Amino acid sequence: MNDIWLTLLKISLVIFMAGNLLEMGLKLNPQDALKGLKDIRFISYTLLWGFVVGPALAYAVTLVIPLAEPYAIGMILMGMTPCAPFLPMLVNRAKGDLGYTAAFMLLTAVFTIIFMPFAVPVMVKGLTITAWAIAKPLIIVILIPLVIGMLILRLSPNAAGKVQPVVKKITLVFTVFTLFFCFVVYGKGLLGVPGELAVLAQLIFFIILTSMSFWFSYGLQRNQKVVISIGLATRNIGAAFAPLMSASTIDQRATVMVFLGFIIMVLVAMVAARLFGRNA
Repeated sequence: MNDIWLTLLKISLVIFMAGNLLEMGLKLNPQDALKGLKDIRFISYTLLWGFVVGPALAYAVTLVIPLAEPYAIGMILMGMTPCAPFLPMLVNRAKGDLGYTAAFMLLTAVFTIIFMPFAVPVMVKGLTITAWAIAKPLIIVILIPLVIGMLILRLSPNAAGKVQPVVKKITLVFTVFTLFFCFVVYGKGLLGVPGELAVLAQLIFFIILTSMSFWFSYGLQRNQKVVISIGLATRNIGAAFAPLMSASTIDQRATVMVFLGFIIMVLVAMVAARLFGRNA
């Protein structure tokens, strides 16, 4: 019976991931993204915090806090996958720059696909998987839906405007399904997580990365710092799940850690957005 629930979870997760990126593409006007993509300092900070400091911090947390190896795997994977598809909603609430948000989302989506196939085999011990096995699901459920959405928007903005609400509703339904199936499959494992210091590790990671990226992104305007900080407070959970779903054998606790990270990141990102918005 558990195999059936796991299969349903994988199907739901794929639709959830692809739907989110398709919706992102339908809203991601390249002209909006160009505003941020022309800012070398913003690009540098995005790549530095997202793909150097973030993974390094996640790895450091696993060294300082004695996590079981499967939890450490999930923690490091979370560190490699910045930016959730619902970032614009949070940035808007935090009074950030939505034009720079488009650039941040595009950069992190592309670099996640480039970075993970090379970084995962090096940084994640205990996960035997090839670079192509990691890259393949990322290309299918992140890059292709994103490109399709952007092409539709480019060729027919009216069609994109009509399709986007439908995709959003379908994605929302499968978001609920994914959460439900995660609870069914990994609920018991989630109950045992606090004793393994996993919650503390996740909180340390998110709080440090969110605050440091705001205070130490020198030279950017406040509303641009907000984009980076909130963007790093969110994670692309589908990308973090991808290597685990592709591996032939994996301890269930690694998946539980990623699922736990989803819950914690939502809480941290919402609190951060509220604080930034209040102090704008």
